[in-house]
Amino acid sequence: MLTCDPFGRSDPDSIISYGREDIPEHNYIFFFDQEPIHLGQHDATFEQVCILNKDITHITRKIKKAGNFGWLVTSEKNSENVDTICDKFEWRPLYYFFHGWAALDWYRGYDKTFLIKPFHERVITHTFLAPNRIVAGERQHRLEMLYHIFNNNMHHNHISCPAVCPAENISVLDAVKSLSSKYPDIKSVFAQQKLPINFAGETDHPMHSCWLSLFDQASQSLLYLITETVATGRRHHLTEKTFKPIALGMPFVIVGTRGSLEYLRSYGFRTFEGIWDESYDQASDDVRIEHIASLLQSLDKLPQSAKQDLFNQCQAVVEHNWNHFYNGGFEAVLWNELNEMLNGIESNS
Repeated sequence: MLTCDPFGRSDPDSIISYGREDIPEHNYIFFFDQEPIHLGQHDATFEQVCILNKDITHITRKIKKAGNFGWLVTSEKNSENVDTICDKFEWRPLYYFFHGWAALDWYRGYDKTFLIKPFHERVITHTFLAPNRIVAGERQHRLEMLYHIFNNNMHHNHISCPAVCPAENISVLDAVKSLSSKYPDIKSVFAQQKLPINFAGETDHPMHSCWLSLFDQASQSLLYLITETVATGRRHHLTEKTFKPIALGMPFVIVGTRGSLEYLRSYGFRTFEGIWDESYDQASDDVRIEHIASLLQSLDKLPQSAKQDLFNQCQAVVEHNWNHFYNGGFEAVLWNELNEMLNGIESNS
């Protein structure tokens, strides 16, 4: 069995093997379940797995070892990238919702605190809460979303944006150049902003993945704008980010891949169709963010009383999601899924 350690790394040097180095493993399993697969970027990692297992089939492509195969476990469902990698390395794909388990672990106990204001006590003064930390590289869809926020004068909401991406170490003004063919004015729009934009009491955009925060901003906002880790391609991949508004007792809009809301509903959660337009979830990659921006703009133009009314209409959905997350419903679905995966390995070994 192999995995990447510490959490969040996915380079070849991060691979940890739990087998004996002096014995070639004919059957092995690689847990690449924390990060999404980026073709090209992660090829060296997958090649290293083969080398560690002395899997001559995949190293030389000349010698076929009878019965030699590997399993690839990911947190991507119905993924074209997983299909491509498994075809290339002759691996068998497996899936479970890793980030669902992570969220249950990381956000446990918040339902017993007084940090989160009760739903009926909240006074809605802002349309959305939108934290943004890593914005360059494979996550530049966050810059595209911020462009629409800035360009449509929605920056009075609770948002954050760094001046320099903390992961890629590239300035935002340089990073947005890659989007200039689609949005010719994007650099000038960002240049007009006083970056970085921090939340009150914060500097340098700290990592908040494994805990809840921004309780005051959450209690004032109609919805949480989730800018997920991936937002393009045929695949379902949600992370702990999606569960933050659920644990905070908030409505949400997801900037993710096509069908993200449908995917989340398959785990027993509910979304907000009938309260506002969720057709963006089925829009193609090239226009989905624009559809979301249009939705946010229409909500942002509403008077405060109308936003409060919309928020109140969301209460039944928010309460269902909160109870499903904290009272065992979601965990039961995850256990069934995990058992099905393990039974699949046993029956094919």
